[in-house]
Amino acid sequence: MSDASPPKGEETIFSVDTLLKYMGNDDKALAIVSKIVRDACAPGLAPIQQAGAALREERLPEAGKLLHSLRGSIGTLGAKRLVASSLKVEQAVAERQLDQIPPLFAALEAEYVLVLQSANEWLQRNAPQDGKTTQA
Repeated sequence: MSDASPPKGEETIFSVDTLLKYMGNDDKALAIVSKIVRDACAPGLAPIQQAGAALREERLPEAGKLLHSLRGSIGTLGAKRLVASSLKVEQAVAERQLDQIPPLFAALEAEYVLVLQSANEWLQRNAPQDGKTTQA
């Protein structure tokens, strides 16, 4: 049903194939998963921008919480690369490795944009048409 599968061995930017499979891989599952994708991506860039602002202002505990929430919400979309990238930033924040945070966060931000773009493309190809798409 979905064609967002990566080649074997490659970490995924975005894939809801497993979620669709567990939900029955039918039209009802597609409708539910489409809603999950829309809802997860609805905030657009706001979560990454909020985390970035918290990091720049050295509000590290808040930044850590924002990053953790982002990883949890977007991670459900099979965004393995984003999850790995977010974990690296979260670890650097927790360990107060201030010199490591900017490049790690830049990589996470780029990955987040790719996830939003991939999710939007998936919705355009697969979702029941109701006129809603995500904004990247």
